Amino acid sequence: QGEQAEVLLPPTKSIAMATRRLESMPCGGGSPLAHAINTAVRTGLNAMKSGDVGKTVLVLISDGRANVPLKVSNGEATAEELEAKPDRAALKEEVLDTARQLRGLPSFSMLVIDTENKFVSTGVAKEIAEAALGTYHYIPKATDQAIASVASSAIASMNQ
Repeated sequence: QGEQAEVLLPPTKSIAMATRRLESMPCGGGSPLAHAINTAVRTGLNAMKSGDVGKTVLVLISDGRANVPLKVSNGEATAEELEAKPDRAALKEEVLDTARQLRGLPSFSMLVIDTENKFVSTGVAKEIAEAALGTYHYIPKATDQAIASVASSAIASMNQ
């Protein structure tokens, strides 16, 4: 949400805690997807290095539509770039490039929960999962409980 991603759920081994946090997460607003993926990867790698977790599952809950460039999130955009409307194709490629970086990370996987309204579907969330060699789930009615249920089940099956 906004121009930068922030960690709302720190790495945890507790699926119950993750479920509770998922049920109360805010939605809507700006979508700095590339920054969110980078932030989650950094957080997961730090947790693995410290021994807090052995494996990281990055759970991305999104319609796949980025609207905040990485330069903006990182504070590197010029005044002109801040004023200009972001190019959708460039934003999509930026997110897919970022997701592809997960391929080479050992003990790291991605779960993408697609919340896009299929009436005007772009299919980008599925492309993000494919780029990261991750798992994809579409939730047509993305209620808090539905997202938490799918995330919990998918993470449990990924850890088997």
